[in-house]
Amino acid sequence: MLDEKKILLCATGGIAVYKAVFLLRELVRRKARVSVVMTENACKFVAPLTFETLSGGPVFTDLFSLTREGQIPHIALADFPDIIVVAPATANIIGKIAGGIADDLTSTIITASKAPVLICPAMNANMYENKIVQKNLETLASLGYWIMAPGYGPLACRSDGQGRLPEPFDIAEEIEFVLAKKDLSDENIVITAGPTQEPLDPVRFISNHSSGKMGYALALAARRRGAAVTLISGPTALNPPAGVTFVSVQTALQMRDAVLAHFKRATVVIKAAAVADYRPAVYQATKIKKKEGGMNLSLERNPDILAEIAAKKGHRIIVGFSMESDHVVEHAREKLIAKGIDFIVANDVTETGAGFGGDTNIVRIIDKNGALEEYSLMSKLDVADVILDRVRMLRENRIKG
Repeated sequence: MLDEKKILLCATGGIAVYKAVFLLRELVRRKARVSVVMTENACKFVAPLTFETLSGGPVFTDLFSLTREGQIPHIALADFPDIIVVAPATANIIGKIAGGIADDLTSTIITASKAPVLICPAMNANMYENKIVQKNLETLASLGYWIMAPGYGPLACRSDGQGRLPEPFDIAEEIEFVLAKKDLSDENIVITAGPTQEPLDPVRFISNHSSGKMGYALALAARRRGAAVTLISGPTALNPPAGVTFVSVQTALQMRDAVLAHFKRATVVIKAAAVADYRPAVYQATKIKKKEGGMNLSLERNPDILAEIAAKKGHRIIVGFSMESDHVVEHAREKLIAKGIDFIVANDVTETGAGFGGDTNIVRIIDKNGALEEYSLMSKLDVADVILDRVRMLRENRIKG
């Protein structure tokens, strides 16, 4: 998403400026073109050479020095970026921007630029809670500036509170969100992800190898594109994306209840979870002890959540998933027809790069008219955008009639 996007990173004078170095690395990893501006006080915490080395370009610090091309820096740099990111943003720079003051390179660039500006505050908790600082942030938000709330935790002043610079990954994700085209802003999307765990006793459960990565990628991509997103997830090791409504469940019955609870408001439901088909018929309240010989385990069917919601889909778009180990297209097509959904995303668990736990996938998409599209190996985030593109096109076709 950030490939070749032009980002102006403005680092101001707080101890958190060291984290801006890691932010720069993350943005470069995402293939963005980053130029760096540092205030005089920021240079007291981290040398400009650090940013120059990682960005591969000069660091700008002086309002009155011309660029290498002989341009006026606050004009050339104001015209350069797709987005300006102020990280860390001190109370001082926040006050300057809110008051229209332009007395150094950073504040002058921001005053002269028409690019969106993302403000990432970092300061002592008492400073952040100061009514003037809060009023300044409210003013900036009302004027269309993007504001990230600082994190809560240990601060450099040896106290705990709200004032930590958001983590570099989270700032990079917010940049992705700001720059993404909001072509799903009218959608309320419910996404299920991960496995379910069906407890046998307090120690053991029946489950599968699903990591939840596909569903979480869908939630991240949908949120970037402006949708209201509810992510209903079984147990995973993943952190839910910022900006989504997150519902944690364990069992298939809990997932069914959560899906039905959010179904009324949904315009799209994407069932990416690997829901256990069966659960133990009897739950043992105490640990089952090992005995000689084998053990017979009685199972009963879990409800078919996808079929249940598809039967009352109305105007909603319903998307299913089918993970197979043989006859992938045939089995997926049978599932599509049996459930009565709009389209299904199928993959072969035996294919390298398409199984559980990985960051990539190889998918086939089959719609209710029988059309089949096959995609080569790509990241799960790219697969998510392919699926969401299909949702968007389906919605547009319905609107056109």
